Amino acid sequence: MFTGIVTAIGTIESVEQRGDTRVEVACPFDPDTIDIGASIACSGVCLTVVTLGGTKGDARIGFDVSGETVSRTVPGMWEQGRKLNLEPALRLGDELGGHLVTGHVDTVGEAVSKREEGGSWHFAIRISRAFAPFVAEKGSITVDGVSLTVNNVRDRTDGTCDFALNIIPHTAEVTTLGDLSESDSVNLEIDVLARYLRRMQSLAG
Repeated sequence: MFTGIVTAIGTIESVEQRGDTRVEVACPFDPDTIDIGASIACSGVCLTVVTLGGTKGDARIGFDVSGETVSRTVPGMWEQGRKLNLEPALRLGDELGGHLVTGHVDTVGEAVSKREEGGSWHFAIRISRAFAPFVAEKGSITVDGVSLTVNNVRDRTDGTCDFALNIIPHTAEVTTLGDLSESDSVNLEIDVLARYLRRMQSLAG
């Protein structure tokens, strides 16, 4: 489990096809504090550490990315040079600063507008018809691994919806969302509570 509070930005330094896709990520973590087999969320995707190297502040972490993961995440995400939001798995007793995040991407959304206001960035993200019912005003959603609050929701006639987000300067600086532009795609994970509520409603008829 994760909280959606990003602790570092990493960069994919190498990509190797070996059945699955092996990526090596450079980041400012200390490799001595990470175990092989540990879970790290990479822009919202829970991945398992398979190799470790580098030094404190200049770690090299290897992950195997399955074809299923590649197919369900942002196109072009697993390419050399790509920036990733990183968050180690939640430890018992850690502060829950965001909301409970599983690291399982539900769908890919699109940034359809971006404007600056008072130093913050205001985005509208479009989500597909299948997942629009899970987005609620003042609810939580994970965007590229970042826990955010939905400001408002605008339903569209085709069943999709656009939901508004506010990215404060700090969040823009310490995550990749500061570089997000209109028409860019993002990984989205809906709130796990909304997922279970929807399932219960469907079974109740």
